[in-house]
Parts: sequence; structure tokens; C-alpha cells
Amino acid sequence: MKEFERLVQIIKVLRGENGCPWDREQTLESLKPCLREEVAELLEAMEGDTEEHKGELGDVLLNLVFQADICEDEGKFNIEDVAYEINEKLIRRHPHVFKKRDEGITTDEVLVNWDEIKKTEKLHENRKSALDGVPKYLPALSKAQKIQKKASKVGFDWENIDQVIEKLYEEIDELKVEISKKDRKNIEEELGDVLFSVVNIARFLDVDATEALEKTIKKFDRRFRYVEEKCDVKKAKLDELENFWNEAKKEIDL
Repeated sequence: MKEFERLVQIIKVLRGENGCPWDREQTLESLKPCLREEVAELLEAMEGDTEEHKGELGDVLLNLVFQADICEDEGKFNIEDVAYEINEKLIRRHPHVFKKRDEGITTDEVLVNWDEIKKTEKLHENRKSALDGVPKYLPALSKAQKIQKKASKVGFDWENIDQVIEKLYEEIDELKVEISKKDRKNIEEELGDVLFSVVNIARFLDVDATEALEKTIKKFDRRFRYVEEKCDVKKAKLDELENFWNEAKKEIDL
């Protein structure tokens, strides 16, 4: 806790009367893009070097403490209030650990209890729809998957994966119709339906759609760079590119 308290004090100095002009000018709104960037960098660092991971965690922590200090100046709350809220929430939502110990509880039961307790909390008491509570700034793939999960919890779902896949083919057929009509507005709508159906398949298979797509993007990146090393992609013929692509699949996707 010593270093955390030191961080809190450093932020206060930076934002104080004789501190840094940039730090003093920041607002909650101006910190939003910084936080998005820092979170993106943290997610990347989580896959690699330990030191980099530690550093990026620090950058995210800095943003959170920075926000709390702004709010403290505005008379809203301070970082201690933030810690108190999350501590109380963790204890409240884990009664099987902090109240009556339940050694036999399953993960599924924990999640059900979590949602039930969540409904009783003040922050969630005004939610009317089963879909309420999905963050508006969540990336589209993640938002789609979260909305589908919420709908599924109240029974609005397919019975099996075959039905979900059949729905995807149905949406693709509808997209083909609009493409033949060259109606851009309807093409966009039907393409959205196709993507939503693909996310539904991922959810049904308990696969994170965003993570799956990220892995495919990285795979494409590796293969394409391999092809670039083998030839001039701007001048090469299609069959030559395809040969190098297939070669890349064998050489680097091991």
C-alpha cells in the first residue's frame, strides 16, 4: 500500500497549484481517449513481456487515480471511496465465501447468485429491460455477445447450435438478395444481421468473438507478411500469391 499511497500523493502534486499545466487542465472527458488507449496497450502487454505488462497496468492505474482525484476536487468522491465500494461489492456478491461458507457451490451457481444480488443493488434498481446495463462504449462484437447473453438468461435463445448456424445461412441468403439489388442501406443492415449471427454462434460455443477475431487478424498478418517477403505483392499474379499464401500456412502456422 505504501507505493499506492505515494502514487496518490504524486497525482495531487501534479494537479496542485504548483504542479504540471497539462495535468491541471485534464478533465474526465479528456481522459477518456487516454484510458481507451491504455487499456488497448494493456491487453496487448498481457500476451507478452512481464515487465511491459507491469508497466501498462501502472498506466491504467494512473488513469484511475487521476479520475478519482478530479472527482475529489469536485466534491464527488475520492480514491478511498472507490476502494470501499469495490470491497463492499466483492463481499456482498460472494456470500458463499464471506458469510456462510459453501464448499460445494459450482461456478454456474456463483454466476446465478451474482446476477440475483446485482438486481437488488441501488445502482441497478432502475433497470427495466433485461438488456439494460450493457456499456455503450463497449466494442460492437463484445456488445453483441453481451446483449445475446442477457437475452439468453431470460429464455430468449435458440435450443441448439444447428438452429443458430441455420439462422446464419438464412441471413447470408438475405444479404445476397440485397447485394443483387445494390441497395446500400439494406446491404448494411443485412450485413449487420450476418455479423450478429456469427457472434451468436461464438456465444453458443462459449467462444469470445472478439478474441477469436483477434487471433484471425494476427494469423492473416503473419501470412501476409510472409508473402510480402517472397514476392512483390503489387506485381505478382494471383496464382503466385495463392501459392505463397499456402506456403505460409505450412511454414508459420505450426
